[in-house]
Amino acid sequence: MKKWLIPVIIILVIVFGLYQWGVSFNNTAISLKETSTKTWANVESSYQRRNDLIGNLVKTVQGAADFERGTLTDVIEARAKATSISIDPANITPEQLSQFNQAQSGLSSALSRLLVTVERYPDLKANQNFLELQSQLEGTENRINVARDRFNETVEPYNLHIKKFPNSILAGILNFDELAYFNAEAGSENAPDVEFNFD
Repeated sequence: MKKWLIPVIIILVIVFGLYQWGVSFNNTAISLKETSTKTWANVESSYQRRNDLIGNLVKTVQGAADFERGTLTDVIEARAKATSISIDPANITPEQLSQFNQAQSGLSSALSRLLVTVERYPDLKANQNFLELQSQLEGTENRINVARDRFNETVEPYNLHIKKFPNSILAGILNFDELAYFNAEAGSENAPDVEFNFD
């Protein structure tokens, strides 16, 4: 074998190894990011289900003639605000998630006030449609929580993959950015004060 051929073979082996590493990194990162994107779509789907149920809840509650309109208006406005914010699942940033979370939290708060206010109206509270909607909302809140947890579970392997050395080098070159985790809103670790005032 000719001496000049040995360095060429070594260079080709190194180039081929780097190529294989790059392809493997890229395909794994894309796969992990797509999993996170799909899981985020499930989070949005759960929130959409809640928004749809709230529409039905509002119509049912509007049927109670003596119901406090201010509380109902708050729910309607909070729902409109929550549905106006959308996130690009391919580029989820902490700022976008914070804005989305804040809007959803406002809707949750308005909905909680509505349900507490309903306690003052025995006829509405006994209405079968209302009871069914309330039960579905509770189930949906659980779905939302599970979907958010699953989203965070898919973000972790993607972020680890692109942050670990030497993958971090390729991540910078190929523009794979870190995805944000879904975090609870500040203060949500404290139990809310719920007061039932029947005066």
